[in-house]
Amino acid sequence: MSVDSVITAPQAQSLEAQKIVAQFPEGFVSESVFRGDTRIMVERAYIVDVCRLMRDDPDLQFNFFGECLGVDYLDKFDDHRFEVVYNLSSVVYEKNGKKFGTGRRIFLKVGVPEDDATVPSVVSVYPGASFPEREIFDMFGVRFQGHPDLRRILMSDDWVGHPQRKDYPLGGERVRFPDGKFGPSVGEVAVSHPGESYYGKTGDTQGEHYSRSRTPTPDKGPGTEQPPPAAPGEKAQG
Repeated sequence: MSVDSVITAPQAQSLEAQKIVAQFPEGFVSESVFRGDTRIMVERAYIVDVCRLMRDDPDLQFNFFGECLGVDYLDKFDDHRFEVVYNLSSVVYEKNGKKFGTGRRIFLKVGVPEDDATVPSVVSVYPGASFPEREIFDMFGVRFQGHPDLRRILMSDDWVGHPQRKDYPLGGERVRFPDGKFGPSVGEVAVSHPGESYYGKTGDTQGEHYSRSRTPTPDKGPGTEQPPPAAPGEKAQG
């Protein structure tokens, strides 16, 4: 296969893809190889069965769940906006004189439409997926059916929205740059989000007096001038 090629059924070439096609022909979508890594797209309804096959098949033995992660393609695909990517490895080890694992690695991918952002949880197959699935739910809003404890893991429980979606309005705490300049992590206009921040309620302009401290200085590069000294009885900024 070429460095970056896509193969669809029944032309699946890797052993893993051939196993999927043999047992779940309707679950196989495509196979691609990029920089030596095999990536197999499967129908999301089959992800639990495919993961179990990857783990239990004696020829595969994908015994290590590295991670799963979310991707937001926004307008790239017609049939789905999000993808969940699973990183599986077959770790080589020896136990009681018997060798296990093949040393191979694969990536399984499922497409997730925006209007039905749900995927079956693979925690029953790989318990290590519990926290990564929670992070994807928190950051992208993809719900994992059957997860034993699906709740936010990074943002506070009252946070509104999912910060790693590409259409999520950006904001952030003020950042201090070299030369004593201050600036936001994004644009010059503060964006309020419900929830908590290090400085208090983010819903009230992040709890800071941005009108005083965020004077644009285009001649000095990104950021703003250093905040003025605090008035008597006023909490210092920055």
